[in-house]
Amino acid sequence: MSRIGKKPIAIPSGVKVSIGADNLITVEGKNGKLTYKAPANFKLEVKENSFSVSRPSDTKQDKATHGLIRSLVNNMIRGVSEGYKKELEVTGVGFKAAVQGKVLNLSLSFSHPINYNIPEGVSVETPKPNIIIVKGADKAKVGEVAAEIRDFYRPEPYKGKGIKYVGEQVRRKAGKAVAGAAAGGAGGK
Repeated sequence: MSRIGKKPIAIPSGVKVSIGADNLITVEGKNGKLTYKAPANFKLEVKENSFSVSRPSDTKQDKATHGLIRSLVNNMIRGVSEGYKKELEVTGVGFKAAVQGKVLNLSLSFSHPINYNIPEGVSVETPKPNIIIVKGADKAKVGEVAAEIRDFYRPEPYKGKGIKYVGEQVRRKAGKAVAGAAAGGAGGK
């Protein structure tokens, strides 16, 4: 059996999990409501305070899907009860971020400001001009929004300017002048 798929998921208090027609899983909690449609041949069970998944056969595809369904439902339960959060750091002279309504305004040394429309189900905060916090109940959506914001100006290896995740290590490179001096000044005579 799948090592992940066979583990039952504990349902915390305040979270309601229901299975509808066509294996439609609905999870409701204080942070919202999420749904996922599982494949029809998988057996889903909700018993008191736990959720479990069992697969129809031992084929390679069913084993992989078994663990996937369990992980997705676990992420949904955690999302509606605790929520997910990604923090981004903006580094560079004159680089800053600000939220105005449902739009994130970024100043990243381009000739124009970048306006990013914040999608539904995700909230973006800027407690400081160089910190962006993305929060939401859907783990995939939070990660996707954070990645889209980071893609506007990825951190570059020479000066470290750009948008990076908090705690992300950017591999720094030596500049051209430093690299040339280290090579022994290989020039003409």
